[in-house]
Order: sequence, then C-alpha cells, then structure tokens
Amino acid sequence: MSVFAAERTVAINAVLRASEVCQKVFKQLVSTETITKKDKTPVTIADFSAQAVVNTILYKSFPNDPIVGEEDSGDLRGDTGKEIRERILSLTNSVLDEPLDEEKLLDAIDRGSYPGGSQGRMWTLDPIDGTKGFLRGEQFAVCLALIVGGNVQLGVMGCPNLPVDFNAPEGERGCLFIAEKGQGAFQRNFSSTEETKIHVSDVSSVSEASFCESVEAAHSSHDDSAQIASLLGMTKPSLRMDSQCKYCSVSRGDADIYLRLPTRADYEENIWDHASGSILIQETGGEISDINGKPLDWSLGRTLKANKGIVATNSKIHSKVIEACNKHFNK
Repeated sequence: MSVFAAERTVAINAVLRASEVCQKVFKQLVSTETITKKDKTPVTIADFSAQAVVNTILYKSFPNDPIVGEEDSGDLRGDTGKEIRERILSLTNSVLDEPLDEEKLLDAIDRGSYPGGSQGRMWTLDPIDGTKGFLRGEQFAVCLALIVGGNVQLGVMGCPNLPVDFNAPEGERGCLFIAEKGQGAFQRNFSSTEETKIHVSDVSSVSEASFCESVEAAHSSHDDSAQIASLLGMTKPSLRMDSQCKYCSVSRGDADIYLRLPTRADYEENIWDHASGSILIQETGGEISDINGKPLDWSLGRTLKANKGIVATNSKIHSKVIEACNKHFNK
C-alpha cells in the first residue's frame, strides 16, 4: 500500500512539466553559437523555469512543505534581470494550468531556500542536473525527492534525452523514473503512462561489471576510477554520461557501478544531486553508500557533510567495490 500516493502523482506531474519546459528552452535558445561562445543563458533560463514550475505545483498541493532547491531569484530582480525574467515567466506559464505574474514567479523560485535538517517533511529539487549535457543535447535530468524525518521516501526523475531502451540508442527518448520506499521502482516513457518495474543488474563477478561515470572529469576523478577498476580486474569500457541519469542507468541494469569519487578532500555533496537517485538504487535491489560504506545521511542540512563520495551498485558486488575504494584511498 502506497503511503505517498498523492505525493507520487503530484511529483510525476511536476517533473514532466519541468522536463517539457527544459525541452522548449533547448529547442528555442540553444544553438551552435551559444555552445561555441560558452553562453550559459539557456541553462539559466531552463534552471529557473523548471524550479518555478516544480515549486508552483508542489505548493498548490502541499503548501506547508518546505523545499531545498538550488536557485534563488536574486539575479532576476530589478532592471538588470528584466529581459531574462520575462523569458522565464513566458516559458513557465506555457506549461502551467494557471499563469503566474512576475511576483508569484519570483516567490515560487525562492521557495527553494529551506536549510534542510532532520525534522518533518521536505522536498529537494535539482531543476537541471547536468548543465553541460543539457547544452550538448545529451543527458540531463530533472530530479525531485521527498525526505521525511531525514529519510528519502520518494524520488522522481525526468530524463528527456535518455533512450527508453539502452539497446536501441537511436529509438525513442524520454524516460521518467519513479521510486517509493518499500514499493519498488518503475520506468515509464514520457509518451505513455504505463509503468514498467526495473531492477539493477545481477552481475556477481566484479571483473564482468562496468562503470557508469561522468563525462566531466571535474565532477568525479576518472584517474581514481581507472585505478579502482584495475584493482577489481574490470576491463569493460565505462558508460559515460552527465547528470543523475547515471543512477537511472544503473537502476535498470545498463551499467553496474556508479562511483562518485571526491575530487578534493573538503568537498560536500549537495542533497539534491543524490536524493532521488539513492532511493531509485535501493528500490531496484541495489545498494548505495559513501566510499567508506557509510549510509548517506540526509538529516544534516543541504549537503551530505557526514559522507565522502558515493558508491551505487547491485547488492552482490557492493562490498567488493567498497573494499577496492578503501584499498585505493588508504594506500
């Protein structure tokens, strides 16, 4: 019996509409020129529009639930923000049932300022995870999770460019991933409401496993990954993609291990970057922890300050991967 059936329905609607707004921004504003000039304006517009859409929909159904989000409206206010603010307002209203005015738009964006913590209910949102993937027309994700009493209870992720079938990369794209604690995890296409249950791979020999890792080396150390792969006797090429789509790929068995290795000692992971992915891994029969095998602690604010890095795998090989991480980092 689903405890969070209402929240699940609302979250699916919010993520689908935010994904739609991101796709509109890409079609209208991303061109070869923006990429060549490294112009981040389309990402900014998509980020703010997606956050406004999700926060507006959540507020309508759950007005008392706080939100831990990535953006605030500071740069959009006043005369300097006028042009970009108007574009965001137009895009946001194109996918909402009831249009917002400028003040309501800015208020919606600023609902993401909650500091987090261990008490009560809160949502955490990453409106566009994988900004470089978004600009390249590759992988990005809209990620939303519900945390209650410091535990992730529900996660919904929209991946507009992810192939529905890993083995048919040129086929239909656009997948939604839904996981609720104790209820399993499901994938559905953007084009259909039919949900299919998914499961992590059943690889039991680490040497036959493959990594799913970032395109950008700045996000997770590729050198460390290569050395850990060597310790584990892994030879398969890595599946490389941006964003939390990596969690989705591991959760349905496209790859077997997602490693997020710290690029510097003092780095703290943001909760919105991992909350929906973590429950997806758990509900598909996988395991997730930090690189020392410690459970992820969502109760300490906006970051995973008690944890170092992240390892997500199927349950059969998790301990072996943790062992290799310890061997590598403690040598």
